Amino acid sequence: MCCVGEVGSCSDTGKSGACGTMLEEETDQTYENVLAEIQSFELPIEATLRSVYDDQPNAHKKFMEKLDACIRNHDKEIEKMCNFHHQGFVDAITELLKVRTDAEKLKVQVTDTNRRFQDAGKEVIVHTEDIIRCRIQQRNITTVVEKLQLCLPVLEMYSKLKEQMSAKRYYSALKTMEQLENVYFPWVSQYRFCQLMIENLPKLREDIKEISMSDLKDFLESIRKHSDKIGETAMKQAQHQKTFSVSLQKQNKMKFGKNIYINHDRIPEERNETVLKHSLEEEDENEEEVLTVQDLVDFSPVYRCLHIYSVLGDEETFENYYRKQRKKQARLVLQPQSNMHETVDGYRRYFTQIVGFFVVEDHILHVTQGLVTRAYTDELWNMALSKIIAVLRAHSSYCTDPDLVLELKNLIVIFADTLQGYGFPVNRLFDLLFEIRDQYNETLLKKWAGVFRDIFEEDNYSPIPIVNEEEYKIVISKFPFQDPDLEKQSFPKKFPMSQSVPHIYIQVKEFIYASLKFSESLHRSSTEIDDMLRKSTNLLLTRTLSSCLLNLIRKPHIGLTELVQIIINTTHLEQACKYLEDFITNITNISQETVHTTRLYGLSTFKDARHAAEGEIYTKLNQKIDEFVQLADYDWTMSEPDGRASGYLMDLINFLRSIFQVFTHLPGKVAQTACMSACQHLSTSLMQMLLDSELKQISMGAVQQFNLDVIQCELFASSEPVPGFQGDTLQLAFIDLRQLLDLFMVWDWSTYLADYGQPASKYLRVNPNTALTLLEKMKDTSKKNNIFAQFRKNDRDKQKLIETVVKQLRSLVNGMSQHT
Repeated sequence: MCCVGEVGSCSDTGKSGACGTMLEEETDQTYENVLAEIQSFELPIEATLRSVYDDQPNAHKKFMEKLDACIRNHDKEIEKMCNFHHQGFVDAITELLKVRTDAEKLKVQVTDTNRRFQDAGKEVIVHTEDIIRCRIQQRNITTVVEKLQLCLPVLEMYSKLKEQMSAKRYYSALKTMEQLENVYFPWVSQYRFCQLMIENLPKLREDIKEISMSDLKDFLESIRKHSDKIGETAMKQAQHQKTFSVSLQKQNKMKFGKNIYINHDRIPEERNETVLKHSLEEEDENEEEVLTVQDLVDFSPVYRCLHIYSVLGDEETFENYYRKQRKKQARLVLQPQSNMHETVDGYRRYFTQIVGFFVVEDHILHVTQGLVTRAYTDELWNMALSKIIAVLRAHSSYCTDPDLVLELKNLIVIFADTLQGYGFPVNRLFDLLFEIRDQYNETLLKKWAGVFRDIFEEDNYSPIPIVNEEEYKIVISKFPFQDPDLEKQSFPKKFPMSQSVPHIYIQVKEFIYASLKFSESLHRSSTEIDDMLRKSTNLLLTRTLSSCLLNLIRKPHIGLTELVQIIINTTHLEQACKYLEDFITNITNISQETVHTTRLYGLSTFKDARHAAEGEIYTKLNQKIDEFVQLADYDWTMSEPDGRASGYLMDLINFLRSIFQVFTHLPGKVAQTACMSACQHLSTSLMQMLLDSELKQISMGAVQQFNLDVIQCELFASSEPVPGFQGDTLQLAFIDLRQLLDLFMVWDWSTYLADYGQPASKYLRVNPNTALTLLEKMKDTSKKNNIFAQFRKNDRDKQKLIETVVKQLRSLVNGMSQHT
């Protein structure tokens, strides 16, 4: 401060002093300016001082002198000022001393106040720091909120993705992934969590593919297990759709056939009412709510998997896998059980599984686009159809029960109708039904063969006795019999046929009904059905019934009486064939006058059976004759006859009389033929008895006894046991024996030898060989019985005559052999 004053003083002195020259004035002015700048306290002053030293030589010294002068002037001024203010200073000091105590007190108070302020400020500082920290947090929160508001949609979408994955909404999850990748991730791609999410999405997609494929596998396994239930439901629906129309058709048939009688034969109204009632009951049952395939199967796994693979761009892989697996399942479904043919349940399970399989495929075809195509399903169906036909053809061949075959036919019809409703061609199945129809007819024929056999076994082969009008009407209701003479007779009376006839007639009609059952629902015209019924009925008559009749006729226990009744029965059954034709016409409404209508072959069937029975009558009658002939006990060496016919022969004749009385119910020619055959066989048996090679000797007495038996046979023949013979026709059966015996009885060998070969010969029917054989047996007997007769002349002559005749006969026989 002193220096500044001094400088100022110097400056003032320079202004007031007198300068000798202009230079000094300028120099003094310069120094004064410098001093003024120094005193102005403007820093820095380096430039000012440098200007002092740089302007002139010795400037420093001069400047210092000026500076000293300035300082001295300031000191003087200070001293003056101090002197002027000294008293005031002293007073001030005194005052200061006075306030010292108060200052100390104030200091203490200030110190205490400061302490209190410091103590109070600490809490303020803490709160301030808290406020600062909160403000920082608030700012950070604001920043975080802004960032979170940017990230929150991403996190919400990712959380939504996780929820969709947990809820197995995989298709929605894939769509969410697309939104995350295309919309949300670009907003927060700088954050690490976003990178983790981006890296996790491919794994999630693979998980979705695996899960959806697993669901698809579970679905395929489920529908494989439930195919039979699906098929059963579909078949019930198809059957329900047909029930109403079928009921109407049966009702129309009932109305047409109601109270219609054709020659005492009608279709029972009760049967039609029962059929209609049964059909309507089925319709009522089918009116109940039927589940659809959508109710039974959850197809969502297929839809999800298809959509998922479509979104992932791998739809072709899914389609190939699905089709491959379904083809494998188709092969399993088409593989039948080995014992399928044993019960109808086996066939039903087989059909329902197949229907269930193709119903699912049809549903997949219509609700998805491209998963399966019509070409694919057609190819699969053609493959399956070939397998089905082969399986049914093989297994149905084992079926021997017609009811089972009929059930199989009904199942095939329902099976075909069901799949036809879904658009699958089934013509080959109906063609197969015609093959099965032939097999069904065969099983029916076998079944009815047993029925016929049982009827024949239970028959008593006696005319049906009737004791009152009620019994008469019962028989008439069962069999179309018309005989005015029988109607006029009073009770009791008898039908000519036995009980088997009405039973067989009823069973033939039952067979027609059974055959008709197979023709139902085959979509065939009435003409075709009529032709089927007539052909199957012809098979029943010509094969089954004819075979049963032939087997019956050939049975050993069937006697002549039974054979006679069989012939009568076949006659009435033959007459009833026209009523069977009317019966079929009444069912089919196809007139018999139609050009292509097949006729029943009952005429030839029963005619053949009658011929067989007639032949069996002839055979058994001859066998019975042989049995009586075997009872013959001739004494071929007797010398004299008994004088009466043999007992066996009289028994035989009595038997023949009784049998021929039974034959009066037979057609005339049959009885006559049987009688002629019996007489001829008896004649032949007697002749063979004489010519038996084991018979070595025969006496004249034995010939005479044999002649008595032949006479009885001739008497029987002349008694006309069966009417209708003309003259002595029946006696001619014994002409060979008669001429042979007459030749030996009268010993007319000369006439025989002389007239041999002449048409008018008395012994025309005597064969030289036969006569020679019998004569040699008599010759041997004469030698044995007349050892001593050689001494009698007559006996010697007779023996010579026999030897002569024997020689002549041998010569004649040898001549005949050479001529031949």
